[in-house]
Amino acid sequence: MKSKVYFTKAITPEAVVKMYQALEVTLPGKVAVKVHSGEAGNQNFFRPEFWKSVMDLVRGTVVETNTAYKGERNTTEKHKKLMFTHGWSECFDVDILDAEGPDLRLEIPNGIAIRENFVGKNIQNYDSMLVLAHFKGHPAGGYGGALKQLAIGCASSSGKAHIHSAGFTADPAIVWKHMAPQDRFLEAMADAAGSVIELFRGKLAYINVMANLSVDCDCCAEAEDPCMKDIGILSSLDPVALDQACVDLIYASKDIGRDHFLKRLESRHGIHTIEAAAQHGYGSREYELIEI
Repeated sequence: MKSKVYFTKAITPEAVVKMYQALEVTLPGKVAVKVHSGEAGNQNFFRPEFWKSVMDLVRGTVVETNTAYKGERNTTEKHKKLMFTHGWSECFDVDILDAEGPDLRLEIPNGIAIRENFVGKNIQNYDSMLVLAHFKGHPAGGYGGALKQLAIGCASSSGKAHIHSAGFTADPAIVWKHMAPQDRFLEAMADAAGSVIELFRGKLAYINVMANLSVDCDCCAEAEDPCMKDIGILSSLDPVALDQACVDLIYASKDIGRDHFLKRLESRHGIHTIEAAAQHGYGSREYELIEI
């Protein structure tokens, strides 16, 4: 059976709520809401006000993790300060999942590239998760969407190093000298994403917003401005189908900036994250796109 992916061209806080409601799911218990809070200097990330309506609906807590690269989010102290500066702490309850160690180790028995993932231990305090992703390009992964939010987004600082090096090291201080071959890194991302899917099995929902379509991620302090016009919002209970649908919409676009975006996606072989996640059985690349 094909996975259902819902789509609307509207890009408003109310449309986000509508796309969540289209999933006909109620996330149980204490809900973690994974967002990308934006690196200092980034102009493309979605501000807290954009997510407020859906946050209020699910009564969620914004969750984030520290980075493995230098910037304003690689330590808990700096990260908390930036979360306040960007308005997240004023609007919502905020939890930096790896604010304090030790990390939670998630086993990946059938991992392609890695056999364990390290996430912020506070993730254990939640019963379900809503993944809110800004679909855009990415300097390392080619693109960022739901699967990246599950993988890099939930990994601790050490976990990010572990993924980027495909298990060689969990030390952020040396990881950039030990980067894995590109496909191996993408497979490690798929492995890590799957570990979070298993942790919240059956208690996850996903929304991708295709707007501010830069080739760079919200983690970039100096990011390119968007190269394409906004496309819309998509939602699904299947992160593989959701990311695949977004990629397909880029390919189908007649926008003048499409080729520039695809150059970033294809040069990093970004589709391989989706391929590896589908190989794992974490979702299907076959989907039914339902426009609302």
